[in-house]
Amino acid sequence: MKILIENGRVIDPASGLDKVCSLAIAAGRVIGVDAIPQDFAPSRVIDARGCLVLPGLVDLAARLREPGHEHEGMLESEMAAAVAGGVTSLVCPPDTDPVLDEPGLVEMLKFRAEKLHQARLFPLGALTRGLAGEVLTEMAELTDSGCVGFSQADVALASTQVTQRALQYAATFGYTVWLRPQELHLGRGVAASGPLATRLGLAGVPVAAETIALHTIFELMKTTGVRVHLCRLSSGAGVALVRAAKAQGLPVTCDVSINSLLLTDMDIGYFDSRARLIPPLRQERDRAALAAGLADGTIDALVSDHTPVDEDAKHLPFAEAEPGATGLELLLSIALKWSRDARVPLPRALATVTSAPAGVLGGALGTFAASCGRITAGGVADLAIVDPEAWWIVEPKALASQGKHTPFGGLELPGRVRMTLVGGQIAFEAQG
Repeated sequence: MKILIENGRVIDPASGLDKVCSLAIAAGRVIGVDAIPQDFAPSRVIDARGCLVLPGLVDLAARLREPGHEHEGMLESEMAAAVAGGVTSLVCPPDTDPVLDEPGLVEMLKFRAEKLHQARLFPLGALTRGLAGEVLTEMAELTDSGCVGFSQADVALASTQVTQRALQYAATFGYTVWLRPQELHLGRGVAASGPLATRLGLAGVPVAAETIALHTIFELMKTTGVRVHLCRLSSGAGVALVRAAKAQGLPVTCDVSINSLLLTDMDIGYFDSRARLIPPLRQERDRAALAAGLADGTIDALVSDHTPVDEDAKHLPFAEAEPGATGLELLLSIALKWSRDARVPLPRALATVTSAPAGVLGGALGTFAASCGRITAGGVADLAIVDPEAWWIVEPKALASQGKHTPFGGLELPGRVRMTLVGGQIAFEAQG
């Protein structure tokens, strides 16, 4: 299909392109940026006047709930949510049921995703078998089956020795290990330690749960040389440690969730289980430090941390409710809101959900690395057309995701996705 997109403000954070121009698309690729071939005869012309034309978003943290948790989400519903939110590439953690620790499971998941012809799926393989923290997985075989890195998801490793062996093995073959920094024993609470958790009688998770884990990870990185991506920082102290580690030249990247970027523990209110999240929402000083770290590049990427949860699992007392919230359809709008509220330049804000997360994936994407999260002549046409002035109220029941729980319910946000293209094909088009 040949498509011509006209009159849109094309922003490519990777190259610095930011101008009103046209894009020509054919055979799934961008064949012209501004300079359109004279003999180009489009089968469809899209007038993007007043809209942003962006690289498709790259989300580094999205649980799709298959296999094993189909009552909370299915590939069909969650992939539809992704493209409705302008997300064209997403990474899923390995904590499915069964765990993604065998090549056949990874191949099956990728095959199912590819048949839907929507967003591109990049699974993380389990770092240890069954995420039990004892025996390392066959990382080489999992990489061959399509894994882009290795993770324990939210399951902290109890043994520092096992962690060291895993990092040594990964470093030998150039694999990236994705870790959420959390000390096992200190991280067993349900809310951030502080006055609110004390007042509500909720078991607290201290900042030290994150910083102790970070210190351990950084020391092991120094001895192994492994590349690590830190998933969902939650504290100002954590940001400072990452900033220092990057200054030392350690090969570390990190992300923060949309929840931690905008919300604090005060949003728990009176035991609102929609705010039962991992990592827990912390105080305002932490939120401000996370926002500053994202703005200055200490934190590389903004992620949705999409985790669909069903009704029965959420409608429980706060401490017993299943943690998680839907987020794929909110990622872009939260980035735009943050840009407006914090006066972060729009291209910089968009980089945190396009080129920067693509850079985290890097060589693990193979030949797709040159196209992911960017708009370039000859590159794969993964695009989102967005009306930045179209405000909408988050109505959970209207979300495409099977998960309807979000702490942002009722909030008015900027930016509506009008169209999403994946490989030059229209994967989503807003009605009306």
